[in-house]
Amino acid sequence: MANFQTIIEPAEVAGSSGDIKLLDCRAKLGEPHYGLNAYNAGHIPGAVHADLDQHLAAPAGKRGRHPLPERNELLAACRNWGLNDTDQVVVYDDASGAFAARAWWLLRWLGHANVAVLNGGLDAWEGPLEKMIPDHPAGNFSDRHPLTRVVDARSLLEPSHIRLVDARARARYEGLEEPIDHTAGHIPGAICHPFSENLGKNGRFLSPEELAQRFAGWTEDTVCYCGSGVTAAHNILAMRIAGLAEPALYPGSWSEWIEDPSRPIATGA
Repeated sequence: MANFQTIIEPAEVAGSSGDIKLLDCRAKLGEPHYGLNAYNAGHIPGAVHADLDQHLAAPAGKRGRHPLPERNELLAACRNWGLNDTDQVVVYDDASGAFAARAWWLLRWLGHANVAVLNGGLDAWEGPLEKMIPDHPAGNFSDRHPLTRVVDARSLLEPSHIRLVDARARARYEGLEEPIDHTAGHIPGAICHPFSENLGKNGRFLSPEELAQRFAGWTEDTVCYCGSGVTAAHNILAMRIAGLAEPALYPGSWSEWIEDPSRPIATGA
């Protein structure tokens, strides 16, 4: 089959000849057992469970609520999932790609190009589900040159041409509400592009042309962030779908930024 590196349609997955590896990335913030419970209740045949807190992030702390996992630990998880360097990987969730995009980005961080988010997620899947946990043999997934870029908080404090995109809802960006973190607002200079607006009413990504218009003017100097570095990947994916240069990720995002009281905070539009 063709190599998919951004999104893939459910029909293309259903019509594959078994040459796809699937990761079920369902999660819900504040409900740590949701993903595994949902997976055990029924998943796309052949999929393995990729847990947001256990696999796709390091423990919460001063680096934010979902710091990047240790690289070697993520590599080990990929091998345990049965992933190989030659595999086409498909990641999905039931949250419009909010968590699957994190897995997509992380595999690119490990240097794996052929990974795609299931467009529309589990809601768009018309095939059967199963409860059987697959027994994939260990894979040979290897550490390759990253296909992604990251920046840290210090870089954002230095004079530069960096342009910041905040993926959170507008009310959180403006500091009108903050249901998760202890301080409201946004990083000064950031522009709000909520990740949810990358999608149409059907829950699927907008067309490449519409996404290119949405992110017009953003360049490779762009840095994406959100609350904890998860949904920011959704904006990175959207820019890739649009054919734009891939922006960098600030992994710690807002939840790390606010842990240092010397860092400036802005509110309002």
